[in-house]
Amino acid sequence: MSLALMLATAERVLRQLRHDRRTLALVFLVPPLLLGLFRYVFDGQEETFDRIGGPLVGLFPLVSMFLVTSIAMLRERTTGTLERLMSMPIGRLDLLLGYGLSFAAVAAVQATITSAVAFGLLGLDTAGPVWLVVALAIANAVLGVSMGLFLSAFSRTEFQAVQFMPAFVLPQILLAGLLVPRELMAEPLQWLARLLPFTYAYDALAQVTQTGTIDAELARNVAVVCGCIVVALALGAATLRRRTE
Repeated sequence: MSLALMLATAERVLRQLRHDRRTLALVFLVPPLLLGLFRYVFDGQEETFDRIGGPLVGLFPLVSMFLVTSIAMLRERTTGTLERLMSMPIGRLDLLLGYGLSFAAVAAVQATITSAVAFGLLGLDTAGPVWLVVALAIANAVLGVSMGLFLSAFSRTEFQAVQFMPAFVLPQILLAGLLVPRELMAEPLQWLARLLPFTYAYDALAQVTQTGTIDAELARNVAVVCGCIVVALALGAATLRRRTE
């Protein structure tokens, strides 16, 4: 692995993103606006907003970074950029970590902006420390990045990449427990939820925002999220030799 090659890849991706205003608007503006919408949907129900809003601070960045990353990586594959890069003396790990580093930096900025709006402007109140919520939001955004890098290999068009949202992301949000507690779901769905990374991302956020408890269970959930990031990046690296059509 070459640090110079990894940083060069990250710099190139960030330069491209800087000139893509629509993508920047999606990344930096949409999550805070959606949180604002939730805030006024539950106007007069502060307890409900505090219960749902805390986890959403971390889940919105995850969803948006998944979408942006999968489409951006798909463009690299379909335009031939990825194949040209792979013909150069650059390792797959250098390339993938470069992409991951660039999008992780964007994810960190996004999660910080979303948290600042939630806690500063919308009056979101949580039991746990705000810095920990921000840290979890960044980790979840990086999870979205890693899954987007991997799943982009299974798309041929941007429309197909977008289809992973209802097919892959939305079911995980529904099963995580955001809308209905998992213990009230059918038992097969509870077992399925235990296999999905969003479940552990949600549980970590819910625990910090609703109880503020920092214990072994929180550490386990964070470890699972980090493990899923590593696995998704490894699987993404295995797809980098895939030929474009």
